[in-house]
Amino acid sequence: MFRPAPSPIYTLRGAGGPLNTLHFSCHGGDTPLLFSGSGKGAIHMWNLNTRRAEKIVGHSGSSVIWVSTLQETDTLISQGRDMQVCLWDLSEGRSEVMDSVWTGSVGFCQCSVLETSAGTRLLAFAGQQTEEIKIIELPSKTPVCTLVPDAKLGMVMCIKLWQPDSGQGPLLVAGYEDGSLLLWDVTQRSMLSQAKAHPEPIMCLTFDMKCLRGVSGSSEDKLSSWMLDRQNNLQLQDDVTLVNPGVSQLCVRGDGKLLASAGWDHRVRIFGWKKLRPLAVLQYHTDMVLSVAFSDHQDPRQRLLAAGSKDHRISLWSIYNEGADTG
Repeated sequence: MFRPAPSPIYTLRGAGGPLNTLHFSCHGGDTPLLFSGSGKGAIHMWNLNTRRAEKIVGHSGSSVIWVSTLQETDTLISQGRDMQVCLWDLSEGRSEVMDSVWTGSVGFCQCSVLETSAGTRLLAFAGQQTEEIKIIELPSKTPVCTLVPDAKLGMVMCIKLWQPDSGQGPLLVAGYEDGSLLLWDVTQRSMLSQAKAHPEPIMCLTFDMKCLRGVSGSSEDKLSSWMLDRQNNLQLQDDVTLVNPGVSQLCVRGDGKLLASAGWDHRVRIFGWKKLRPLAVLQYHTDMVLSVAFSDHQDPRQRLLAAGSKDHRISLWSIYNEGADTG
């Protein structure tokens, strides 16, 4: 049973361009923040208490496709289609670029960052060549490896880097232009498994490290779910049929209960992550939804969902925060 669809609790305007990427930082300090990156090159740092932008920085006129923050630091990391990944110092009111990495890629593949130990991180990004993924260490920028499949799979479309609980080295799952998913062992620089998840290019994916399950979307009217078995084989599971085709982004809430999809049909769809049961359709935007993100509030009752759209607006929603049955 669908509940009546809620309305946004508030909206943020003034980004001045399509909202390609969103990232919350609500777990430390007194001020909950939302970072947004726009197609016009602006990065807004929104104060969620005042609902206004505290700072605006950016990639000089080049579309911003990914933003994140590094844990335990006042460091923002951003990626633009100017082939640059920038690290910003936000401490003590600053907003300066401390360092940058040249990726050589003008594609839309968002970076993935993994905190490996105190002060050390791995950054994965699509490289200059069509199918290559490069991984470097930060802050040293030391190259770790380059991952290139044997077969011709087309462009790298999306990647996710994580550290398994099993104690082995980092793993990376990548979606390619031909609809294939590949699982890579970063330490061994080798491909572990492959699955054909979609007939079309994979536009987005997300992976839940706790239950070793993932889901991916494309220009089709379906989501493809998959999992890793104990031998690190990618196993395709059930598909979820969508009312309208096209998914820009997918995000699983931190408690592993909800999945949100950003739809080309101007809607955000909410599913129970356990069984991928449809729960709600959120309608507000007047153009494609390009990004979705769940907040990292420590108090579950304060959790928010943000959606960014091609209509230049960000909508904020409070949904399923009181232990509702999400299946």
